[in-house]
Amino acid sequence: MNIRPINTEADYRAALKDVESLMMAKVNSPEGDRLDVLTTLIEAYEAKHYPIDMPDPIEAIKFEMEQQELTIKDLEPMIGRSSRVYEVLAHKRGLSLNMIRNLNRGLGIPAEVLIQSSTDIHA
Repeated sequence: MNIRPINTEADYRAALKDVESLMMAKVNSPEGDRLDVLTTLIEAYEAKHYPIDMPDPIEAIKFEMEQQELTIKDLEPMIGRSSRVYEVLAHKRGLSLNMIRNLNRGLGIPAEVLIQSSTDIHA
């Protein structure tokens, strides 16, 4: 199989090129096994060298609202009255623990995203 660790940017680019040539490999074949191992190595390299920051919690809520075509009224059971929903979405009020739990269950937003402090809360 002759697979090496990905230590440099050149190794990374070579692995990506190799994966591209293996995209049509059959599962449980030597090529499929090589593809599986290479993608695991690439994911580890990317996690270390290109970490992705978690989104702002309010932006995550707005994104889910758009994706699920939800209205302010739809968020009321999770956050509270519409005035409270508007305050949260305008970064004027932080999320309480109860809101975080409700939004996690109701919208499927990971709790680790919701528990971050919003970057833009105005007192």
